[in-house]
Amino acid sequence: MLTVTDNARSVVQDLAQQAGVPAEGGLRIAQSAGQPGNFELALVPSPQPEDQVVDEAGSTHVFVEKEAATALDSLTLDTDPGASGPGFVLTPQD
Repeated sequence: MLTVTDNARSVVQDLAQQAGVPAEGGLRIAQSAGQPGNFELALVPSPQPEDQVVDEAGSTHVFVEKEAATALDSLTLDTDPGASGPGFVLTPQD
């Protein structure tokens, strides 16, 4: 299952609060419709019925689309230190 670092969890929480996402909402990761192998991240008010909930620490929620779950199974969501704004990277789990 996808894991989420403390840094990523903190950024997701900050972004969700700034965007006014309800408490049951969070960050959703889904396969990109037009680009196989790429993923889209979006703040959503709630997960889709078949989404996998991969992180529910405190007020932070991360959801993974059912079709993307297998591809993300051995990865970790972290912040991207090289990004000019909030950014995320997927890296192999240790």
